[in-house]
Amino acid sequence: MTRLAGRIGRFAWEIALPIVVLSYWWLATADGDNPFFPPASRVLEAFWSNWFDERFVSDFLPSMARLGASYLLAVGIGVGAGLLLRLWRPLGEIVEPLISFLRSIPSAALLPFAVLLFGIGTNMQVFLITFVCVWPILLNTMDGVADTDPTMLDTARAFRIGHRRRLTRVVLMAAAPRIASGMRVSLSVAVVVMLISEMFASTNGIGYVTIQAQRTFAFADMWSGILMLGLLGYLLNLLFVRAERLVLSWYYASKGR
Repeated sequence: MTRLAGRIGRFAWEIALPIVVLSYWWLATADGDNPFFPPASRVLEAFWSNWFDERFVSDFLPSMARLGASYLLAVGIGVGAGLLLRLWRPLGEIVEPLISFLRSIPSAALLPFAVLLFGIGTNMQVFLITFVCVWPILLNTMDGVADTDPTMLDTARAFRIGHRRRLTRVVLMAAAPRIASGMRVSLSVAVVVMLISEMFASTNGIGYVTIQAQRTFAFADMWSGILMLGLLGYLLNLLFVRAERLVLSWYYASKGR
């Protein structure tokens, strides 16, 4: 009962601040005539009209499809390459300087190259998001595999556990918390890179709608796009944390959390 009351209390505090901020925003802009900061009622009206009606299919769903496809590709490449580079040490030592160089390139600097290589469209955006998001997952996978307790591996060998089961039941389980941390960072990065790619090299999407609204002085639509991006980032992070705690319940239970 005490644990449930604590959760309810934390949830109340989590929603209290957004409610206070929204209330202040509503009151502060109710009678405002500043075109750059339209009343909250107009922004919320544009938000509903854009993202739950006319632009849901044409712009929201394409953004989600790009984000989802890119993120899944980044997870697959990052985890697979991280395992390979740590389990095959000589290859990891050769490739590590190249990884350090490539991950240091800012995503915005890659945009002209991506447009030149793929043109303006979904392929370019998927490439760009995947390229930027793969590094946190790759590096965390490598570190997680490297930190696997040698005693656990020796015990598995002593009990004649096969290579495949050692990989899935020992190495991956030991590295899973670090991999999850990298995936969480990459999810936030994916939203940012999706926005950049859609603002400057796209014909649809949330970022495209937001930048076009700013260029045409449709400030209510612009703020509705910003609001959607904020909510999207928050909800994706919330869903990821819930899924992580479910999948890694054994890890959090061992930590008493």
